[in-house]
Amino acid sequence: MNIHAIREQFPILHQEINGHPLVYLDSAASSQKPRSVIDAVKRYYELDNANVHRGVHTLGSRATDAYEGARAKVAAFLNAETPEQIIFTRGTTTALNLVASGYARTVCGEGDEIVITPMEHHSNLIPWQQAAKATGATLKYIPLQPDGTISLADVENTITPNTKVVSVTYVSNVLGVVNPIKEIAAIAHRNGAIMVVDGAQSTPHKRVDVQELGVDFYAFSGHKMCGPTGIGALYGKKDLLNGMEPIEFGGEMIDFVELYESTWKEIPYRFEGGTPMIAAAVGLGAAIDFLESIGMDEIDRHEKQLAAYAYDKLSTIDGLTIYGPKENRVGLVTFNLDDVHPHDVATVLDSKGIAVRAGHHCCQPLMRWLNVSATARASFYLYNTEEDIDRLTDGLIQTKEFFGHAIG
Repeated sequence: MNIHAIREQFPILHQEINGHPLVYLDSAASSQKPRSVIDAVKRYYELDNANVHRGVHTLGSRATDAYEGARAKVAAFLNAETPEQIIFTRGTTTALNLVASGYARTVCGEGDEIVITPMEHHSNLIPWQQAAKATGATLKYIPLQPDGTISLADVENTITPNTKVVSVTYVSNVLGVVNPIKEIAAIAHRNGAIMVVDGAQSTPHKRVDVQELGVDFYAFSGHKMCGPTGIGALYGKKDLLNGMEPIEFGGEMIDFVELYESTWKEIPYRFEGGTPMIAAAVGLGAAIDFLESIGMDEIDRHEKQLAAYAYDKLSTIDGLTIYGPKENRVGLVTFNLDDVHPHDVATVLDSKGIAVRAGHHCCQPLMRWLNVSATARASFYLYNTEEDIDRLTDGLIQTKEFFGHAIG
């Protein structure tokens, strides 16, 4: 990978923050956008802006082609069997809520089980809490090993023939651990359950093949993979999607409407009521083109190299605790520095032009499992370099010295 050439394609990176060149280490929250994605959205609004699936005029046809073209790109990117299995949503959160409300609430009841893990983002935890409360199902958790990984033996012991849904993040947004989704899916299926995957932190960073993984539903967001905000997608197996009821109702998702009854369109349109996120979908398609021009395997290799480098560099700082395993992690490092609050760490780093995330990362149960209230997190992407990590390391050493003198 030619990192210099890649960085040149991201306009936002070429600025100073507080008098220092920007080091952006918060891509797990939201990635930056390359010029090709920005231009694609701009070009749509300048040349093709119209509603989709409605008008027969030229602009409407071009907008529809662009929108459905983006759906086909997503399907190919995930190796879905057909584009109809891709439902455009506002993002991972909306996609997971669609499965929890449109599927789980119709199949779960008293005595049934929904299985997740303590490392889940709130977007893959709260919907299942609510589904369990609404149906009387039991919410169960696969326990974590001391290093934050999942044991397949624990998966076998937690999932039972009463389990209807298993929903697990592919990659933890705090621990950076990559979960054995294919193996968990096989265990779920042996017990008659379906497998749902939160792919928010995996889709931008590694090659994803939903057929090889054997998952039933897979959700992701565009803004974490160089695409616009407000767009994401849900992949689902055809038989499951065809059996689901929509949870939003209105224009464009209907087949026939009578005074007292209505029928729905075929998939995916029954789940996309109203005017969709057309420009954002176009931008997501451009983001996929950009990522594939570099190669997902190359991106994965680069990030793993950065993660290993960051783990080793930060491990040399006395009083700094890194969470999660050293091996089998994606490009992020979550940590705490002595008795300095993560928000203070992030504030000092920001004064040096270094952007990191601080807080509970929408993972409060995991924070309690780690026995902390919050952490700082540095996350890397295809445009980051070892020099960025050197800047982070120096910034953390200076932060430690600053607070050490202040306390002293």
